[in-house]
Amino acid sequence: MAQKLLLIDTDCGIDDAQAIMMALAEPTVKVVGITCCFGNTTVDYVCQNVVKVLSVCERSEIQVFRGACCPLVGGKNDFTDHFGTDGLGDVLEDRDSEVWKDKIQKEHAALAMIRLASENQGKISLVAVGPLTNLAMAVRLDPTFPLNLKDLYIMGGNMEGKGNMTPCAEFNFVMDPESAYVVLEEYLCPTHIATWEFTCRNTLPWDFFEDMVNQDTAAAKFMKLITSKCWAFSKTFGENNRDVHFGQGFVPYDSFAVAACIDQRTVTDSIQCPVRVELQGSLGRGMLALDPTNMLNKSHSASVMKSCDQTKFCKLLMASLNQP
Repeated sequence: MAQKLLLIDTDCGIDDAQAIMMALAEPTVKVVGITCCFGNTTVDYVCQNVVKVLSVCERSEIQVFRGACCPLVGGKNDFTDHFGTDGLGDVLEDRDSEVWKDKIQKEHAALAMIRLASENQGKISLVAVGPLTNLAMAVRLDPTFPLNLKDLYIMGGNMEGKGNMTPCAEFNFVMDPESAYVVLEEYLCPTHIATWEFTCRNTLPWDFFEDMVNQDTAAAKFMKLITSKCWAFSKTFGENNRDVHFGQGFVPYDSFAVAACIDQRTVTDSIQCPVRVELQGSLGRGMLALDPTNMLNKSHSASVMKSCDQTKFCKLLMASLNQP
């Protein structure tokens, strides 16, 4: 059976690292490249983080491309320290080394996306787990680019107007609302969205997290290290959250999008409808609006995930750290 071809676009923080390792561990998948974007941290740290993950997993043959360092429109957005200032928990000791720079391809991420899709027409699944700036740049450079993709999987946005960066917007979309708008208006390939509420409503027990990171493998030891001092992986994180659906366990946000791409059976329910990203307003900017009755009169729709088969998902997660 031919392997699925995945192209991963990431702002590599801890959850991205977990998602990348899930793709690398899956025997039915071939990762054809990883493109980097600002988001959880600077794009240089993101590139360095991806190189580190590939090294840990002994997959350094996979090409890494540097992309956008700021949003499509306007100035740089402030980074958060949700996953540490470097995106990987501020625990790595080799941060002063610049060896990683030799591992980054000279080709810009957006151009690499266009080339890889053209060389593999209709075969590449693009998984985007950070701000969508590289994707917006690619479609602006080549409007036919999305038509060369097999499909698109996104972790980002929201389905109920609940946000984690603003009252109404999720991090990946609010970091570059214009790019999110462009992608969801102009990518006509089959599009699947794992929203923030979807991921948070499928939290996993901390006991499972402990079992996962305590496997005797290099990948598990690496994950245990980068989560060791990160507040986002504290069992007390979110205790004061008033919404009982959120913050009550381990949430591997980006892995949901990768898992859905690897095996669509991990998604047990979804809503197929037109969507649009709101660009106006102090509270609504960056919010993903669902339009089940198509009041926007759009010609295409997206599949927004609603529920997950946690047994299948946990199996993929456990396998992601069982390497090498």
